[in-house]
Amino acid sequence: MTDLRASTNRTALPLFDAADDAFAAHYAEHGFALLADALTREEVAALNADALRLCRGDYGEIASGGIPEGAEPAADLTDEEVLRRYLCIHYPHKVSPAAREALRAPRIVDALVAVIGPNVKAMQSMLFIKSEGKPGQAWHQDEYFIPTRDRSLTAAWIALDDATVENGCLWVLPGSQRRGVIYPARDQDDPRFDCSSEAYDFPYTDDQSVPVEVPAGTALIFNGYLLHRSLENSGRHGYRRALANHYMSAESLLPWQPPGPGEHMAIADHRDIVLVAGEDPYAWKGIIDVATPGSRPDKDGGCDR
Repeated sequence: MTDLRASTNRTALPLFDAADDAFAAHYAEHGFALLADALTREEVAALNADALRLCRGDYGEIASGGIPEGAEPAADLTDEEVLRRYLCIHYPHKVSPAAREALRAPRIVDALVAVIGPNVKAMQSMLFIKSEGKPGQAWHQDEYFIPTRDRSLTAAWIALDDATVENGCLWVLPGSQRRGVIYPARDQDDPRFDCSSEAYDFPYTDDQSVPVEVPAGTALIFNGYLLHRSLENSGRHGYRRALANHYMSAESLLPWQPPGPGEHMAIADHRDIVLVAGEDPYAWKGIIDVATPGSRPDKDGGCDR
């Protein structure tokens, strides 16, 4: 078994050209795998263009989680000023054609099928802008926030700029998914991180983590139990844009919201989803469309707790 946690040097991680057996084996062992050229240069450019449209309100109003009341209208700001307002916008696929297409990008879907199975659905997307000075997110596991019945939650984190340590790339704790344990979380006041909680009391240390430095268009596919974090963008200028989509087996229920009328917790199944591969065994339940784009607070002005 390869130990990728031996040091925090910046040796490049394995980058796979295809979602083959070696890709799946690396994912199973370490909890993640990198897919080269998951999106084309043109697809990356389209997503970055739509990021600006989203921030300008061209696709409708974004529920604000960090812009102060009475702030200057977006129409009066430069493109850079508009983008720097936002750390992360949730559910861009609801309104952005480019984000919707990326949810079903063929190479990413191939990777998901390789590690999840033939039937795959998506339930969330997040568009990170993260200009210089913006914070990262403390250690966490995605399954803490999005529970699946079969532990199949899988993220596709797609770099829309070259991701480096300086501009706030992701860091992962390889193999931390193997125990299958959801660690406790608590509020944190570290200025390096946004308002999200932090996982703690896990048997790993920061110096066992490795940075995921990748070129734009690369996808990091990782397990919902993998511990990961990002630090602030400490670069002198520019962004660290990324699109993070969340998927799971379509064969599993998604108890992400409280049970609806006539349901109990064991059969709760959130149906605001997008099928991206195979068949939906629960298609008879129908699909709902309730989530709308919203902005994540970045600690400017404090956190609403």
